[in-house]
Amino acid sequence: MTQYVRTPARNKLLAAGALCAATVLALTGLTAGSATAAPAKPRTDYNGDGYADLAVGVPGATVGGQAKAGYVNVVWGGANGLGAHGSTTVSQSTAGVPGTAEAGDKFGKAVDSNDMNGDGYADLVVGTPGEDMGTALDAGSVAIVWGSAGGFKGGFTAVSGGGESRNYGALLTTGDFDKDGDKDIALNTHFDETSSLAMRSGPFTTGSSAKLSRIEGWHFAGPTVVTSGDFDGDGGDDIALAYSGMETKGTRVLSRASGEWTSLWSTGDTTSTALAAGDFDGDGSTDLAIGNVQPNPEADGTACEDRLGGAVLTVYNKKDGKFGDGGHSCTTQSSPSVAGDAEADDNFGAHLASANVDQDGIDELIVGADTEAVGTAKSAGAYWVLASAGTGKPLVGPSFDQNSTDVAGTAEAGDRLGADVSTGDYNGDGYPDLAVGAPGEDGKGGVWYARTPKDGPNPPVTSVTPGKLGLSGVTQYGAVLGK
Repeated sequence: MTQYVRTPARNKLLAAGALCAATVLALTGLTAGSATAAPAKPRTDYNGDGYADLAVGVPGATVGGQAKAGYVNVVWGGANGLGAHGSTTVSQSTAGVPGTAEAGDKFGKAVDSNDMNGDGYADLVVGTPGEDMGTALDAGSVAIVWGSAGGFKGGFTAVSGGGESRNYGALLTTGDFDKDGDKDIALNTHFDETSSLAMRSGPFTTGSSAKLSRIEGWHFAGPTVVTSGDFDGDGGDDIALAYSGMETKGTRVLSRASGEWTSLWSTGDTTSTALAAGDFDGDGSTDLAIGNVQPNPEADGTACEDRLGGAVLTVYNKKDGKFGDGGHSCTTQSSPSVAGDAEADDNFGAHLASANVDQDGIDELIVGADTEAVGTAKSAGAYWVLASAGTGKPLVGPSFDQNSTDVAGTAEAGDRLGADVSTGDYNGDGYPDLAVGAPGEDGKGGVWYARTPKDGPNPPVTSVTPGKLGLSGVTQYGAVLGK
């Protein structure tokens, strides 16, 4: 692995065909998390100590003897980063958390974070698509688990499925979509031959209305991925969603600034795995990355003709213009200055996250490819830290795997490093760090913690594993990372 040293000039990094990337994955021993400072602003700071925390959804975990009841393991951030400050596990067997841990609930299938009640602490928003409601099997539900200075303090049922196989909570994102000052939840719904993306509006208090309003609906199709961001530049939250079905596929960006949902942009290209919002060209507006993009076979063309091994479509906004006015670019492992070789079934771009890791005002795109072969090790997995080389040009940057210098472990078949990616300032030094899932590691999984260095070469990338955390009943740890 080439070492990349931080320099003040981004163009020097790009000229070298790399960005000032940092990756360290440290998930080591654990003790109970603590909170001593006033509530802070990180989106995933659940205990208000000023450090971002990492929520790992484990929907296949056994809880109290109930297979696939599921839980969320929260690894606390702190001065020494992930793995050095303990973790806590939240399930439907945790006091105050709604529901009862039952086989097949899959609590933690989707995990998001936001301050849902405005108290200054991040809260967990957790989907449980296998939740049964009476005799209605797999009705699904979404719960909020409240953060506080002392850790988590109970929860609230935001949404419950009203019929069989509704699977509420398989997909979700959060934001103030109706611009009323209260955070809302966007989630998947399903009924017989139709599916939709719907909104449960805040506030989330006793007696508040749990009625869902439709954002977008489809016949014989449904949403596959959803994320939020300020795509119209009004300072509020909007939605990007991908959908797919028998005869329709696509991606749309929607806003409710006018009081009704309106389309800001759409394409026939779609994804079943990942969307990410970020300012990838540094113009002050929010762009959209569509991971492992796939064309609509009914459409006349596609934005990414070359998709061998997977492609990322980046759609650029334009400040004081309309979404998409900035054009687009496609990035693959065949693009100039992108590490690796494009091969069939690499899954390049299947998992995405964004952060301004070098604090130069331009967001980087973190890209996972969990089925990337490393040498002869199939599906060992890898991840990339990519940066813009200019609007309309493919992104550029290095890749990392378990055979890279100073990355913990050894690349082995089935590790699936890069199966999910997330970001946060887990050590409080002012620079976002990376968390990269490897759910196939040693049969139970793990998360790799990559600290972003302020100066100098990359520090070691360390691992946080269920064994180091003292977890039981776990499987596929790292497949679901909260954002």
